[in-house]
Amino acid sequence: MKIVIIGNGMVSYKFCEKIIAKAPAGTLEIVIFGEEPRPAYDRVHLSEFFSGKTADDLLMAPASWYTDNHIRLHLGDPVQQIDRVHKTVHSYKDITETYDYLIIATGSSAFVPPIPGVDKKGVFIYRTIEDLELMRDYAPKATRGVVIGGGLLGLEAAKALLDLGLSDTHVIEFAPRLMPRQIDDNGSRMLQHKLESLGLHIHTNKNTAAILGEDTISALQFADDSILEADMLVISAGIKPRDELARLSGLETGHRGGILVNEQLQTTDPSIYAIGECALYNGMIYGLVAPGYEMAEVAASHILGDQKAFTGFDMSTKLKLIGVDVASFGDPFAPADTCRSIVFEDTMKGTYQRINISGDGKLLLGGILIGDADAYNMLLQTTKNKIILPPNPEDLLLGARGGNTETGAGVMGLPDDALICSCESVSKGAICTAVEAGNETLGDIKKCTKAGTCCGGCVPMVKDLISGTMKAQGKYIRNVICEHFTYSRQELFDLIHIKEIRSFDDALDHYGQGDGCEICKPVVASIMASLWNDMILEKGNDTVQDSNDRYLANIQKGGTYSVVPRIPGGEITPEKLLVIAQVGLKYNLYTKITGGQRIDLFGAHLSDLPAIWEELINAGFESGHAYGKALRTVKSCVGSTWCRFGLHDSVSFAIRIEERYRGLRAPHKIKSAVSGCIRECAEAQSKDFGIIATEKGWNLYVGGNGGSKPQHAILLASDLDSDTCISYIDRFLMFYIKTADPLTRTATWLNKLDGGITYLRNVIVNDSLGIAEQLEAEMQALVDKYKCEWKEVVENPELRKRFNHFVNAPGAKDPTVKFNPLREQKQAAEWK
Repeated sequence: MKIVIIGNGMVSYKFCEKIIAKAPAGTLEIVIFGEEPRPAYDRVHLSEFFSGKTADDLLMAPASWYTDNHIRLHLGDPVQQIDRVHKTVHSYKDITETYDYLIIATGSSAFVPPIPGVDKKGVFIYRTIEDLELMRDYAPKATRGVVIGGGLLGLEAAKALLDLGLSDTHVIEFAPRLMPRQIDDNGSRMLQHKLESLGLHIHTNKNTAAILGEDTISALQFADDSILEADMLVISAGIKPRDELARLSGLETGHRGGILVNEQLQTTDPSIYAIGECALYNGMIYGLVAPGYEMAEVAASHILGDQKAFTGFDMSTKLKLIGVDVASFGDPFAPADTCRSIVFEDTMKGTYQRINISGDGKLLLGGILIGDADAYNMLLQTTKNKIILPPNPEDLLLGARGGNTETGAGVMGLPDDALICSCESVSKGAICTAVEAGNETLGDIKKCTKAGTCCGGCVPMVKDLISGTMKAQGKYIRNVICEHFTYSRQELFDLIHIKEIRSFDDALDHYGQGDGCEICKPVVASIMASLWNDMILEKGNDTVQDSNDRYLANIQKGGTYSVVPRIPGGEITPEKLLVIAQVGLKYNLYTKITGGQRIDLFGAHLSDLPAIWEELINAGFESGHAYGKALRTVKSCVGSTWCRFGLHDSVSFAIRIEERYRGLRAPHKIKSAVSGCIRECAEAQSKDFGIIATEKGWNLYVGGNGGSKPQHAILLASDLDSDTCISYIDRFLMFYIKTADPLTRTATWLNKLDGGITYLRNVIVNDSLGIAEQLEAEMQALVDKYKCEWKEVVENPELRKRFNHFVNAPGAKDPTVKFNPLREQKQAAEWK
């Protein structure tokens, strides 16, 4: 059987993958004609091209995959003619191929509105890697970028312009709101507010009348006669199906475009199928990858004699647009006369959540999530599988309250035919069956079912199914680090401790396999740092560190580094301030006071770091560990030293605490604060551990954090004297270091800890496990061994050599590092 495929995009690739898996070996001859010069690549993550991914990184499979599967691939050679009578196709490069079955997978092209001036220089579309390469090459000439289109693709294009360094970026939308097909007015307003806070300029209700300029764009003129200056324009105003070849061959098409297909994806010629964005089924073009993959599955099955059918596809979506969660599912616009809606809007956090419920309150019909879409997967499954809602449907968004613990049956309560991975059409039953057969890791499930291998949106639910199925089998669930270390972090921590292992290679020899990876290397490095507090750049361990730890500085934009000296408690002498000022002037560094009462020096070259550190160390400074998973700062108010409300000397206590725990390595960064009274000027309750003065001593709070999901710390103990408070902090931090998973902040750790704060209080305060003395002794050993990492480098010539950008030119600076003026200072130019 010979199959010819016109088009080599994601859906074409998926068709090949599926039909090869289904057909007996040696029974297929497949020929593909692709218009682009490279094999199929991932358009879903196309914008990551500007975040460092290469064209090869985006490939669905290398060219060798096609050869290995006996597929003849003609790149840069579009088909120009279909002869349906003789069942042949003829290409641009004069190649003629016969076929038994023909698959048209030509996808879509960008819709370009007929705007006068659209052919000027500086005007681009956002569709292919070649488009992105043209944008990348042009961007250095531009300062203000504009995107026409406020839908999904338009906002992706806006992110691309931001990634290219055009901080003055504008989005033009003809409709009165952003993403008009996915979200409602209130959701759009919240999304617009979030995007504007990130630096985008949004213009809705705008109709572009003309693109101004001589040969090159200079501005946009709108129908209301207003003008917006611009020197780069990206048009992302929608798509149109590529049906011209089908139309020329006499296949029936829709009056607004698209190749008509039936439930088996056959066109009006039974030997010809159309799949993906070029196919028109039941009056609809499906512009997402998941329905395209389903079409590929149905077409492949039908050709091989299976009677699967395509009957439409749910268009629910979850995306992260410029860092903002946006999701819609089911019927997001259900009319008020057919449903009841529950809406939660938090303008402080920038979240908007709406769920539409049937009139009888039993079923979830759909909804919209902006800013926080963690509940999306379960809400989607509840909608699609018509699961009866709990008595208080708002619990689906808020969680159980008032002592209740259940908001529904959870993922294990879904029916077996519930579609978990819509991209690959993988059901709950298929995943559970695979787990029961011994595939008990996410990697195993991806390999045997393909679930989670496309957009990744289903991965949290897949993990829950793995855990739930294993628990149902009565198995102990081990949260292993990765394929190279089949231990949890806690288990590996104890093993490294017992064997006194001090290098990654030794850990791999004793307890691992293979060569390690980017997951396990930093975890093992963190464990050894938490246990031994050795210099992290010691030979054998430097290459397994995260990049920031490796250079003892935060790598910033443009290939520069920032330097943050420790300023315990925020207290600093005028003499030390002068030294920081002199260093900033000497090395031309951007200088900023941080939110943690320190001074950050940005724009340092790699080769200058040891010299900068040397001057700071000579003045009495030391590393602030702003680059490490370590104690960052202990913020303080002025307390009783100066404040008329202060109850105790918060500055002195903050300095004592910071100097005790400086350099302490942990699963995640740690922040602290000491407030001199209940007015809480140091914001102690937003820290991993925070201390607030009372009339009788100190109150100790734990498990708080700021960030994208702020959480208040919880009171652990009250009215403590200073020494007791520190002993409790010793115990708390060491218990956290021993038991937390990698990259888990104390708030998340405490949330997941069996027994929560009650259990933790019993361990730390009541010593229920009998390990308090051990925890304190282990902390004291780390404290006694502390050394400033900057000073170690400054005083060690061999270590200093590692901070040369060029091995054969000591002290030479990276010539690609560029800066732009910013007010009276400078900023790093964007990486290109």
